[in-house]
Amino acid sequence: MGTGVAISAVGLRKSFDGGLVEALRGVDLEVGAGARIAIMGPTGCGKSTLLSLLALLEEPDAGELRIDDRPAASIGRPEEWRRHNLGLVFQFHYLLPHLTVAENVVLPLLGGPLRNGRRAAVDELLDSLGLAHRRDALAARLSGGERQLAAVARGLVNAPRLLLADEPTGSVDSATGGRILDVLLGWCRERGATMLMVTHDAGVAGRLDAVLRMRDGRMATGG
Repeated sequence: MGTGVAISAVGLRKSFDGGLVEALRGVDLEVGAGARIAIMGPTGCGKSTLLSLLALLEEPDAGELRIDDRPAASIGRPEEWRRHNLGLVFQFHYLLPHLTVAENVVLPLLGGPLRNGRRAAVDELLDSLGLAHRRDALAARLSGGERQLAAVARGLVNAPRLLLADEPTGSVDSATGGRILDVLLGWCRERGATMLMVTHDAGVAGRLDAVLRMRDGRMATGG
């Protein structure tokens, strides 16, 4: 079993538009390695911005973020860290329509050695998601649900220690959403990976270990 990423954040702040939009207003966060956490809250409360900081796609304006007890600011090549440690799944698939399913799934591995084991991992992921028969189909010819399932496979193909999912079931029907959630939770259980999932669905959140709630750029208290 692998080891998930531990996350610690103190006083994270992030603004946009020259400070006019305060997305995060002092977020404190502790997530143990291997935890599966749901993040809930109204639209615009800072959930997606928080995920961007945790993914090292953005830097906080203030506060400290630590990854595995290491200051995130000391990670010299965030893109390399993401390639080896991070899986991302969004509400919308963002597949390249002119590539096949398999070609889309393997994209996070480009720039590094494409070992035979990784090729096998693509086939295994597609099979687990019920997409093996669509492996060589162009993304443009998939249904909406199939595209999202392919996006989930892409998020897992590099065997991430940390999985960040932003409304991964929000754009699909309940059956497809259930399959996506089963695969993500099964992955985390088997690999010991850490997962933070933004969701508006209380049923989805209830299947994770704990629920954190955000409001107005901060972690809410008292439920």
